[in-house]
Amino acid sequence: MINRRDIPAYRNRQRIIFGNDDCLYIKPHLALQPYISNYTLTFPTRAAISEQYTVIPHGCGTLILGVNDQQIDSQIFGPATKAARVGNQATSFDQLFIVEFQPAGLHAFLGFNQHELMDQLFPLELVHAQLNQGMLALLETVESVQELLLGVDQLFLRAILKTCPPELTTSTKTIVNRMGNVSLKQLSEEAFYSERHLTRLFNEYLGMSTKTFSRLVRINQALRLLNNPANGITQVHEATGYYDVSHFNRDFKQITGKTPQLYRQKMSDFYSEIAKF
Repeated sequence: MINRRDIPAYRNRQRIIFGNDDCLYIKPHLALQPYISNYTLTFPTRAAISEQYTVIPHGCGTLILGVNDQQIDSQIFGPATKAARVGNQATSFDQLFIVEFQPAGLHAFLGFNQHELMDQLFPLELVHAQLNQGMLALLETVESVQELLLGVDQLFLRAILKTCPPELTTSTKTIVNRMGNVSLKQLSEEAFYSERHLTRLFNEYLGMSTKTFSRLVRINQALRLLNNPANGITQVHEATGYYDVSHFNRDFKQITGKTPQLYRQKMSDFYSEIAKF
């Protein structure tokens, strides 16, 4: 089992997205990047994570493995559309290893309709017993970050069940590239598939409608702009395609739980996925 001292020893800069003495955000194997956004290895402390620490939803699934006193807890959080306050849970563990999936990425490993998992937390053993066994064995036996990442990559490469339909991949990329400002009708016309077909694919593979996913993308883009103090709130709502500030404030609060003004005052209490979108 690895410890905090192993983090500085990992030096593969091509895979590191961000890192410090307590955590690493790491790219998965190249062949996994259509399905997995990043791995996170962290040793949480109350100094770094407050009780109010809240994860902003991004419409994607997350695998969370927590280590505490040699015990490992493994949970799958389905495609997220609601903010989740996780501060107390996160700091109850000595170590966390997190896998954040791409849009529709979790479906590639589970193979069933993701709407059943939306905003729900399940034991990994319940939805994928083999992957759960492999992950637990890795965390118990590895002695370096390099060994952990190699093992996790291999587990997920072997676990791929099915790929995402190309018309869905194209449509999700279009939504992201246009910061959520695209209608189902436009997606249908550009993908050359019916609105009904795309709606079915989004519900099965992402667990939500195109409208819901677009809204999440839009707010996550707004968060990135708000993180820059040079951007005023009016600039942000205009840049993300909102025609009036009241509509922007309403959507922002429904997804994050706070108004844009309150978010700016407490930015350290929020996490929005850094490698996606």
